[in-house]
Amino acid sequence: VSLLKILLTNDCVYHCRYCPNRAGEDVSRAIATPDEICELTVAFYKRNYIEGLFLSSAVYLTPDTTMELLLLTVKKLRTEYAFNGYIHLKGIPHADPALVREAAKYADRMSYNVELPSEASLKLLAPQKTKESLLLPMRTLREETKANREDRSRRKARILPAGQTTQMIVGASPETDGQIMRLSEALYRKMGLKRVYYSAYLPVVRDSLLPDRGAGLLREHRLYQADWLLRFYGFTAEEIAPLDENLPEEYDPKCAWALRNPDFFPVEINRADLEALLRVPGIGNKGAYRILRARKYGNLSFEDLKKMRVVLKRAKHFITCCGKFYGAKDENQIKTLLALQDSGTEQLTFFGDAESGMSVLTGQL
Repeated sequence: VSLLKILLTNDCVYHCRYCPNRAGEDVSRAIATPDEICELTVAFYKRNYIEGLFLSSAVYLTPDTTMELLLLTVKKLRTEYAFNGYIHLKGIPHADPALVREAAKYADRMSYNVELPSEASLKLLAPQKTKESLLLPMRTLREETKANREDRSRRKARILPAGQTTQMIVGASPETDGQIMRLSEALYRKMGLKRVYYSAYLPVVRDSLLPDRGAGLLREHRLYQADWLLRFYGFTAEEIAPLDENLPEEYDPKCAWALRNPDFFPVEINRADLEALLRVPGIGNKGAYRILRARKYGNLSFEDLKKMRVVLKRAKHFITCCGKFYGAKDENQIKTLLALQDSGTEQLTFFGDAESGMSVLTGQL
C-alpha cells in the first residue's frame, strides 16, 4: 500500500535521546493544520499517487492537545472530505483514553511504538514515556475492537479493521535478541498485535548514553526472519533465541534452530506432518502445503521437491526422501555450507528465488 507518511508536527516537548526532533535540539520546527493535511492527502489520493495516509506526530504542548489534533484530522478526512482510503494513525502516550477510543472509529490501524524493549531503557532514554503509557492504550484498543466484533448490529462500523502494530528500536539499548523476541511474543499473545516492526538503531544524534555505532541492517533482518517464525511457523521465542543471546549472523534463525536440534532430523518428506515440515530449513509455508497435497498421489523424490521450489541447498541436509539422504553428515560442514548460502552476497528480490531461498515479500525461510 502506497502511503503518504507525514508528521502533524515535529515540535516536541519530549526528550527522547535517540530522536532528532527531541526537545532542546536546534532544528527547524513546523506544524500543519488538520485542513492542510486533509487537502494534501485528498489531492494525492485523487491523482492515484497514494492509497492511504500514515499520520504521526511529535508531542505538541501536551499529549491531549496532540491527540485532539490527530483526532480532528482523521475525523475531518472521513466526514468532511469523504476520504475512503486507508488510514494508519500513531497514538500518543499519556493521552486521554476517550480521545484514543474516538480516534479508533476513523482509522483502519493504530499503533503505539514500544520504542525500547525494557522499562529500564525507557526510563534512561525516553524518560517521559513509561511501559504503562504504551501498553494501556493497546489494551484499551484491543477491548474496543473485541467488543465491536461481538456487536452483531450491521449498522455499527468496524473499529480498526487492520488492527494494531508497534515498533522497537534495536541496538540503542543493551537488550538481546532473545529478550526482544520474548517481548514480541507477549505482545502478539496478550495485545493481539498484527505486526511488530524492528528498526536498527542509527546514531543520528549524539548523546553520551547512546552507542557510537548503529546496530546494522543484518540484525534487523534476522529479527524479521525470527518474527516470521514466531507468527507463521509455530516456533516459540524460547526456541528461536536463548534469553541472553543475539541471533547468529551467519545463517537465518530457522537454520540456527535446526543446528541446535540435530535429534529432530532428518525428516522423512513422505511421512512428516505439517509441523515437522515447517521446521525444515528451505521449506516454507507454501512448500509444506504443496508437499502434503502432492504426496497423496505417490511418494516424492528430491526431483519432485525441486519442481515445488523447495530450497534443496538447505533442505537436503535435514530431510530424506524414501529413506535416501543427500546432505552433508558432518555438523561443521553443514554450518559452513549454510553460512556460505546466506552470506548476503546476492541481492534479495521481491519475488524470491528457488535457489537462494529468500523472499523479501513473503519471508519464506
